[in-house]
Order: sequence, then structure tokens, then C-alpha cells
Amino acid sequence: MDWRRARRALSALAAGIVILAVGVVAGPRPAAAAGPSFTNPVVGTPNSGDPTLVYYNGFYYYVATTWSSNVVMRRSSTIAGLKSAPEQVVVQTGGTTMWAPHLEMVGSRWYLYYSVEGFNAARRTHVAESAGTDPLGPYTVRGILNLMPNNGWAIDAALVKLNNALYMTFSAFSPVDNLQSLYLAPMSNAWTAGAFGSRISAPTLSWEKQDGAVNEGGFVLQRNGRTFMTYSASHCNGPNYKLGMLEYKGGDPLAQASWTKFANPIFQRSDANGVYGPGHHSFFTSPDGTETWIAYHANSSAGQGCGTTRTTRVQKISWNADGTPNLGVPVSTSTVLAAPSGETGTLPAAKKIRNRHSGLCLDDYNYVVTPGAEVRQWTCNGLPVQDWLISDAGGGYAQIANRHSGLCLDDKDFATAAGAVVQQWTCNGLAVQQWKVTDVGGGYSTLTNRHSGLCLDNYNFGTAPGAEVRQWTCNGNNAQQWTIA
Repeated sequence: MDWRRARRALSALAAGIVILAVGVVAGPRPAAAAGPSFTNPVVGTPNSGDPTLVYYNGFYYYVATTWSSNVVMRRSSTIAGLKSAPEQVVVQTGGTTMWAPHLEMVGSRWYLYYSVEGFNAARRTHVAESAGTDPLGPYTVRGILNLMPNNGWAIDAALVKLNNALYMTFSAFSPVDNLQSLYLAPMSNAWTAGAFGSRISAPTLSWEKQDGAVNEGGFVLQRNGRTFMTYSASHCNGPNYKLGMLEYKGGDPLAQASWTKFANPIFQRSDANGVYGPGHHSFFTSPDGTETWIAYHANSSAGQGCGTTRTTRVQKISWNADGTPNLGVPVSTSTVLAAPSGETGTLPAAKKIRNRHSGLCLDDYNYVVTPGAEVRQWTCNGLPVQDWLISDAGGGYAQIANRHSGLCLDDKDFATAAGAVVQQWTCNGLAVQQWKVTDVGGGYSTLTNRHSGLCLDNYNFGTAPGAEVRQWTCNGNNAQQWTIA
């Protein structure tokens, strides 16, 4: 583990240099502290494909594909905080799989549009409506949007506000040539299609047909009176999934002739940055309204495809001199990004969890950020892998999430026997991720898992960095006592 020790030593040294520099060099004091910087991905696997991200009343709201029957939402006052924000179920779809949710406000209500597959029926777009102005709901399912003839397949829906009217863009297979194309349908209101959709773009260019001919995931971007329709092209199974763009030129929005397609993609893979298949995106505005940002999913290797390997990344976009958007190049996961302009939120206060017997801190071992990440003990060092966010889970229990990984402390495989393994997993609110914190005096507490009834334990009384952590029958000894501060 020498590489790990060296990396941590360098990190600590760098932090010390920064502190020293701040102490020596004086500068103008900003009017308000900026939000915390961050690196991509901002949301890790598995519920992180096809993201929609919006900013509303001081918070970011995030939804993405879950591969389950539920639509779940995260909320955070900062982009950096999304990684560890808990997932809350906001809609139970009744299907077997849910894809590509899109969140949009119309009037004083929020609407969730999402693709559902189930019970051997075609994948179609459903809609749910909030009871008020809170994006977290509660929601009432309004039903299925009838976007194609014969209850046909229609996915990746997103609302379009154009010429003081509502439309819905979506992806469907054309009955003329069977190409998966981009469609637009008029809406009678936010939950009712006024007519079937009309095709506005087909995958006819060579860069739209890599690994399969596809146009999908449309999303409108409007600025200075111009309307751009950005969309995903080529098949997500390969690394060449990318974004293309149309521009509305006036006339009937339902007519393909009213849209002009740009000859080249506007956002695509960057082998140099280790980003493959960037696509299925949304745009959102910074808290102060001065910046436009893109949220998209991408893979970290060319061999990954459409599944749960995709993670959500965000970055600021710019504008070309001719008024068209410039999305730039997808940044690497090692690039540190400044928070969106006007973001003044701070990350919630984190705690160190230190074992009484070993004197070591609970640690995201080896800096892993994927579900199943190991938890061990390591020399206390002040790094984010030892920062734990403790929040109320109800009923006298707490959720414990790691700041670096964004994952929650979890009773692996729902085990109930002494020696049960502890891991990190996507925060889900289940009893296996709920812990009772009990004060035992002297500044120490025990952590008891709600599902197993076992206590967090310094397994085999280890005292060296890398010492195991498991669950064991609660016995009150020092190996089960932790300071949380």
C-alpha cells in the first residue's frame, strides 16, 4: 500500500502549502464566498444515466435513469453536494424499468416525464404532476402521453416552449424507414398530447450512424431569440455517442423544413481526457443566471456502453461569436471545476469517525467511488475519504455518507450474523443503511445497524492502517466505541 501512503502524504503536503500561501498573501475579500469546487462525476453509478438537472429556489434538483420501477430525485444546495445527497423516491411508475426522466416547471406545477417499459408493452412516455411548487412533490401520475399511433414506442421526452405554445420532443422509430428519429408533438397542456408527433430529424449523416443510426434525447437551448434543439446521435453501445444540433428557422415547428441541422457534432468523445460516449444531456442555469451549464452522462472507457457504468458530469458552456452554443470538450475526471456563478452554499459539515481501540479513522479505502466500495480504518489525516456526512433517517437512526465517494455506509447483502461485512453503497434509505448512534460516555458512541442489530466493530482488534471494519454482536468493548467529531 505504499502508493496509497505516498498519495495521502502528498495530498496533506499540498493542503499545507495552500494554507501557508493563504496566510502569506493578502488579497481583496470577496463579497460572498463561492460554492465549493468539484470534480466529475457529480453523481456516480448506478442511477446516473440520462440526467436532468435544474436549479430552483436555492437548490439543484437531479433525476436520472434508475433501471427500476421508481423515479428518484436528489437535492443539494451545491453541485459538489449532489454526490452524497440521498435519493428520494418521488414517483412509483408501476412498470419494470424507468428511463430518462425529465423535470420541467409549467405554471405553478412541476412535471416529470419519463419512459417506462413493463409487462411486455412498448416503451412509452408517462407524466406525473406535483401538488405544488416543490420539485420533490408529492406527485400524482397523470398517465401516458399518446405521442405515436397505435400506442407506439416513444422515449426520451422533454418539454419544448416555443412561440407561446407547448411541444414535446421525443425519439421514435419512423414508420417510413424504421430509423430512430427525433420527433416533435404539439401539447394541449402539460400532460396531454394534442396530436401525434412529426419527425424533425433523422440520423442520415455519417457521424449519426456510428454503432447504429440514432437520434434521441432532444433538449432545447434558447438564447437571444434563437432556439436550438440539441440531441444525442449514434448508438450508446459504442464510445461515439455524441451530441448534434438543429436550429429552428421559423414557420411551423412540426415541419422538418423549419429546422436546420448543423453539419458536425457539437460535443463528442475525448480520448485525451478519458471521456467516452458523452450524451443524453440537459442544460441548466447558474444560481445568478449568468452562466449556462450542461449535465450529461459519459463512460470512462471505450468498452463501456448503455448500462450502469455511465456517470453524470457537468461543465460550463460558452457561446460563439455567431450566437451558437460552444460546448467545448468534455473534461477529465481529474479536472477541478469552480462552482457555478452565484452558488454560495457550503457542503454540510462532515465528521470523522475514530475507533477508541485502534485510534484509526473510518476510511473510504483506496478512494473507491463505485457501489461496493470497501470501508476500513486508516491513520486520521483530514482528507475527504474520511469525511462522513451524518443525516437524520428518522426513527432515531442516521444515514452515514462518505464525502469522497458519495456512497452510504451499508450492511452488505442484508447480513445479520456476527462478522457481517460493511461496505459503501448508493444511498437508498433502506434499513441496511440506517445506524443508531448511542452515547456511551467519555465522548464515545456505538453505531448499531437497524437491519442487522449488530454494532460497527474494529474487526479482530486491528491497530495498523488498513484494519478491517465489520459488524459484531454489541458488547460495549473499546473496539465498538467511536468518537464522532
